Amino acid sequence: MTKKDLIELVAKKSNLTNKASREAVTAFLNGIRDSLKSGEKVVITGFGTFSVRKRATRPGRNPKTGEKITIQARKAPGFTPGKTLKKAVR
Repeated sequence: MTKKDLIELVAKKSNLTNKASREAVTAFLNGIRDSLKSGEKVVITGFGTFSVRKRATRPGRNPKTGEKITIQARKAPGFTPGKTLKKAVR
């Protein structure tokens, strides 16, 4: 499912226009992004939890030259599915 498919689904299920549902979906996704950017976690009960995970500095290798390099620490978005979502997918 793409973002476009999701917008069409929201429009169909909620009797909104495509423009209104596009704005709603975009606002929802931007809200999640902004919360993660500020370090907060987002919990959607019955669906899952979005959080920021810290990746430690680790050794790596340049695949082109084979030279050893150090990969810097960074933050990465993470998602943990909720119990209801796990059960639905099984």
